[in-house]
Amino acid sequence: MLSIDLSGKRAFIAGVADDGGFGFAIAKALAEAGCKVSVGTWPPAMGIFETLLSRGKIDEARKLSDGSLLGFELVVPFDADFDAMELVPEEIKSNRRYRERGDFTISGAAKTCVEKLGEQPFDVVVHALANGPEVKNPLLQTSRKGYLAAMGASAYSFVSLLQHFGPLTKPGGSFLNLTYLAAERVVPGYGGGMSSAKAALESDTRVLAYEAGRKWGHRVNSISAGPYASRAASAIGFIQKMIDYYAHASPLPGELGADEVAHTAAFLASPLASGITGTVIHVDRGYSAMAVPHDLDSLITPIMAKKEG
Repeated sequence: MLSIDLSGKRAFIAGVADDGGFGFAIAKALAEAGCKVSVGTWPPAMGIFETLLSRGKIDEARKLSDGSLLGFELVVPFDADFDAMELVPEEIKSNRRYRERGDFTISGAAKTCVEKLGEQPFDVVVHALANGPEVKNPLLQTSRKGYLAAMGASAYSFVSLLQHFGPLTKPGGSFLNLTYLAAERVVPGYGGGMSSAKAALESDTRVLAYEAGRKWGHRVNSISAGPYASRAASAIGFIQKMIDYYAHASPLPGELGADEVAHTAAFLASPLASGITGTVIHVDRGYSAMAVPHDLDSLITPIMAKKEG
């Protein structure tokens, strides 16, 4: 029987801080396939995440099909805004949520993983994070600082992840990021430069697939996921409306499940996807295939009636 088997493999997932997002769902799917998982967590959220784990608050969400609980080999501090400690402003270093976390930069996370797990510990690396401080602002009202912040945290951080974790990943490894349809089409309300960051992320996926493929034999892919009510996605303010609309308008009606994205990630991480790289795979129940809503008449009729009146 053909199945996804990641026994003996190790994965690092950047961007897991609770049990509610795609990153956690991907961690679960990889673990179900036999993979050992480490995660990188944003330092300000790390204390809460560690408490949730130690007190069993998310044990139900961590439950695997065999009754065991999803465990993490490592939970390391990971701030996607910074590549090295010498680039971190002093006010961040001295912040109480950071100062006891050691080296929380991307290069620091890489060093910690090598120290704890040995040379080239990983087979799979997942970028499951994004941030746009002005995401609620229309692009015309987005500042240069907000725009560049979105690009840095949401797009360049994946480049940096390849730079630092590429050498830590065994030849033939799988790198994966998460994008959104706003990279290709207009999504009113998804602002602050986030649509630009997602477009950059998809372009970088193709370039990095070439560069990392030739250098290390790694595959680099992207999943364009439909809307999902994670805590991070709720920041845009209209996520439930998007979920409801997708569920109504998609070829496969109904809400997208995090497991549908996670299972695709597990496939892309496996040898079954050995010939796939430089690709953006839409996991949105087919919404991206639609040019117009299936109930176009019901939308147009009131508009026409108003014009005629």
